[in-house]
Amino acid sequence: MSNQVLQWYDDLTSRLWRDDLRELRRWRRVPIVAARLAVVLTRQLIGGELNLRAMSLVYTTLLSVVPLLAVSFSVLKGFGVHNQVEPLLLKFLAPLGPKGVELSNNIIGFVENIRVGVLGSLGLLFLLYTVVSLIQKVESSFNYVWQVERLRGLAQRFSSYLSVILIGPVLVFTALGFTATAMNNTLVQQLMSVPLLGYLVLRFGELVPYLLVIAAFTFIYAFIPNTRVKLGAALVGGVVAGILWQSSGWAFAAFIASSTNYAAIYSGFAIVILLLIWLYLNWLVLLLGAQVAFYAQYPQYLTREPVRLRLSNRLRERLALQIMFMVADHHLRKLKPWTAEALVHRLGLPVQPVHHVLKLMLDAGFLSETSDEPPAYLPRQDVDTIRLADLYEVVRSAGESRFLGLNSLPHQSQVDAAMAATQRAIETEFGEQTLKDLVKGA
Repeated sequence: MSNQVLQWYDDLTSRLWRDDLRELRRWRRVPIVAARLAVVLTRQLIGGELNLRAMSLVYTTLLSVVPLLAVSFSVLKGFGVHNQVEPLLLKFLAPLGPKGVELSNNIIGFVENIRVGVLGSLGLLFLLYTVVSLIQKVESSFNYVWQVERLRGLAQRFSSYLSVILIGPVLVFTALGFTATAMNNTLVQQLMSVPLLGYLVLRFGELVPYLLVIAAFTFIYAFIPNTRVKLGAALVGGVVAGILWQSSGWAFAAFIASSTNYAAIYSGFAIVILLLIWLYLNWLVLLLGAQVAFYAQYPQYLTREPVRLRLSNRLRERLALQIMFMVADHHLRKLKPWTAEALVHRLGLPVQPVHHVLKLMLDAGFLSETSDEPPAYLPRQDVDTIRLADLYEVVRSAGESRFLGLNSLPHQSQVDAAMAATQRAIETEFGEQTLKDLVKGA
């Protein structure tokens, strides 16, 4: 029986992965992509990295939820809509049942008890730090999903995070207020008096919360990762995450209603345990939506086995020469400097290897970043002075340190001679040829 099950599983998986999506018509391609996506996302969850990041965000959320609401409360108070914070928090905690109301009242009480004069300057700095750390961890998690290893610059992070903290709540409550005003508009009320149109308007009003959630997720996926995310990919991730978020709310509410034993086991700690589970599910849904957006933008990663982005020595050498050639060529011809995203698009490669080589060239002093957003890349030295032999040596020695390098290996005369011969061959072949000579030769 087990052999038959294994045979059935192997046959099913081979059917799922054997077709080239580029050769299929849309009506056949869509279900296959959906099935592959389900398999890959399941593999991601089993791998555990997304779970660990969701748990980390839960811990940071517990530290920062009161300071974050305090900052939002202060900003919204200037617009006279601070009283809407509690209803929104109640809606978020609704799946927790009656305990959600109690928890919401306690959190609002903590927020109202925050006094800047009592906190002092050190306490105020810690309050702001906990808020910023939450957003930074969200960006770090999204960068992991998008295989980007660099956070934004310090100045850019400060401006971006400040914008999210101060402007985000205003935009959310503006959208909610606009929706409520539109539904109470005289014209809308007249339309609702017509039987068929009234039914459609009523159904649309029920869809508005879902559309707002999808729009919020789409905005997050498009702007928080430190890379260029296509709007279509962000929308796909937003739709999937919005549906999962609403579905998980219903499922969790049903779980709460049927889990009276939790109160008997954990007593007063039951609400804390359930809150942790609910926060974990929300963060996991957010990260899964980001992963869907990534696969929507890079469908080539939907493979049977996980994609291992390890550059061979030969590919790293070629990629470094190619990137330096392209940057120097644009610089000499006074064209628009290359950005990382433009290089990724032009080279047709994933983000991660291109960023690895760019970081290597930056650390070696061959390239420098502009202060633009996104940053562009320019030669840090005169292209007349960048010898190809020096550039090649930097690529060959990438990753070496005083703990792991040539000197840490035992010396063997024959091996040393072979390595020296290789170095001499490189020096002889390149000679004094510079990066400018390489570009002019093209």
